[in-house]
Amino acid sequence: MAAEEIRKYSMIPERKTQQTPSPKKQRFVKKAWFTKGEKLLYTSGLVIIAISMIFVVQYSSNVDSVNRDLQKVNSNIEQVKTENNALHAEVKEMSKPSRILAEAEKHGLTIKNANVKQASQTN
Repeated sequence: MAAEEIRKYSMIPERKTQQTPSPKKQRFVKKAWFTKGEKLLYTSGLVIIAISMIFVVQYSSNVDSVNRDLQKVNSNIEQVKTENNALHAEVKEMSKPSRILAEAEKHGLTIKNANVKQASQTN
């Protein structure tokens, strides 16, 4: 104890025993670029975009097939119209009185009265 009292009065600075902190293992925590919530939002957004892209491609494929079918139907309609026009022209050609008289004479029919008239057409 006496040594302590002497040290109080002397100019010699008191030795302080410093406790050196034991080196703690520092953990380097890598900061994530995205939080869990952001990852969830981005993932769900990407899934929604992918699904919508699939629907768009499927819809355009269906529209394309319907357009092809429509073109086929239109070409069939045009073909039938041309056939109908050809048949109407053939009907007009065959309904001429001179042709009818020629066919009648070919089959042995004779005209007793000279007044031959064409009946009016009803369409």
